[in-house]
Amino acid sequence: MKLERKNQQLATFPRFMARIGKYVLLSLAVITFSMAIGTIGYHYVADISWLDGFHMAALILTGMGPVVEMTTPAAKIFSSFYALYSGVAFLSLTAVFMTPIIHRVLHIIHVEDGTNDEN
Repeated sequence: MKLERKNQQLATFPRFMARIGKYVLLSLAVITFSMAIGTIGYHYVADISWLDGFHMAALILTGMGPVVEMTTPAAKIFSSFYALYSGVAFLSLTAVFMTPIIHRVLHIIHVEDGTNDEN
């Protein structure tokens, strides 16, 4: 997923939308993977239902916090590491999702500025 450099033309709108689509798909893949790890982990390690495991994984992944009390040491360790992973994953996914938009805005600012660093 290569972005154009500042001395290249701005990507066409259809190409920009395709780029956003690729970044959204990448983000959804990581979210799906993260939710699967959390749901499976909470189901087997914390011994809660699939639905409650999914609910816990979604809330932890988005930073909302737990809803089910972890009672065993293994469940507490899993929940702690999943929360640490989720914090990093959430911030990283936000950056990945916003990359093409921020790049386009910065590219437009540079093009409108008319500066040329090659001189």
